[in-house]
Amino acid sequence: MSPKAKTVWRCQECGTTALQWYGRCPDCGLYGTLAEEIEQTDHFASTRPHVQPVAVADAGSSADERFHVGIEELDRVLGGGLVNGSLVLLGGEPGIGKSTLLLQASHAVGADLPVLYVCGEESSAQVSSRARRLGLSCDGVSLLPEIDVAAIEAAVTERRPGLLVIDSVQTAFDPELSGAPGSVGQVRAVTARLMRIAKDMGVTTLVAGHVTKDGAIAGPRVLEHMVDAVLYFEGDKEHAFRVVRAVKNRYGPASEIGVFEMTDSGLKGVGNPSALFLDERAEARPGSVVMPATEGSRSLLVEVQALVTPSYLQMPRRLATGVEGGRLLQVIAVLEGRSQISFAGHDVYVAVAGGVRVTEPAVDLPLALALVSARIDRMVPSGMAAFGEVDLTGRVRAVSHAEPRLRELTRHGFERVIAAVPQGVTVPPGLAIDRISCVSEIISSMSW
Repeated sequence: MSPKAKTVWRCQECGTTALQWYGRCPDCGLYGTLAEEIEQTDHFASTRPHVQPVAVADAGSSADERFHVGIEELDRVLGGGLVNGSLVLLGGEPGIGKSTLLLQASHAVGADLPVLYVCGEESSAQVSSRARRLGLSCDGVSLLPEIDVAAIEAAVTERRPGLLVIDSVQTAFDPELSGAPGSVGQVRAVTARLMRIAKDMGVTTLVAGHVTKDGAIAGPRVLEHMVDAVLYFEGDKEHAFRVVRAVKNRYGPASEIGVFEMTDSGLKGVGNPSALFLDERAEARPGSVVMPATEGSRSLLVEVQALVTPSYLQMPRRLATGVEGGRLLQVIAVLEGRSQISFAGHDVYVAVAGGVRVTEPAVDLPLALALVSARIDRMVPSGMAAFGEVDLTGRVRAVSHAEPRLRELTRHGFERVIAAVPQGVTVPPGLAIDRISCVSEIISSMSW
């Protein structure tokens, strides 16, 4: 019996299906995202041989079978390197440096293992030209300008590479499924087939993926559940700094970051990001506070900046860059309600210097201190830092990883820190702690 086909309308952002066209997706609420697709309704039996159950003790562990990429910051994010047979998804905005990082990783791995680089977005000549521009020999790297996933699977079966790179998953398509490359159904089917290639053949696979305007991986959300690790390439294209952040990792920590600097010769790992982020902070200014942030297993120093100016608008502006907008509004509300520091009639601008994004609660106290410093036009000394969480009652709460934060401050010459540090924490020599328990103490503690 021939398979039955039916027409469905699928949202290209969230993957929701509907039986008729809507101008607005009923699930995610975006306009103009529903596209017509042909969906097969018959289910065919799998042709793959049945797999017998295996005891856990006899299955072996692939978590120890890693190999280093050769790029220290990328190996750090991956938890020590790539696991054999794993499928890793690298997402980021166009032009952020995904293809450059994948090409550099292919060059490093190609010195020891054969690499198959599938360039669906560029021709072989373009990739080769970029490699020469970056000074990469790419020995052991073979280029495959192909978007048909069946042809890619045939090439992998024939060559058995140690690393397979797909750039990108939105350009590949499965010939057995209808729909244009990049559609929700195609992205899901291609990723599922790549997963089976990685698991059945033991081929480690790196896949590049585009992101939507909201910063999420383009395609259905199930895409991130299918892969073993999801890495996000963050950063402003106008800045030289780039951050690769692990948001999912089945074989390592899911909160690790790697810091890179974009140069003429490609992406360079930054071993001491604190010095790089504070390099241009020559002197103290009102509204500038240094914070020891914790990302994964490392602590790094970042500069939180605030600017408070009189507003001529009926509704003053509240803009945040590198800090969540909701967190800024909450800190302002706590300062006004618990410390009687008014920001009415003032525009408030907050940013983290260097294009870094800080999401942890420890940014609350540095943010509050920067806002007060900018509001009363009083400088925070250059040798002083702050960290801590501020709750809605105005209390300053202790945060985790206090000792690594204090050690990082001492390593870069800081002498004082404002924080709610527990009594049992070991304080490095030469570092004085101003313990405050409430934001109302900020003004009284600013007698510098």
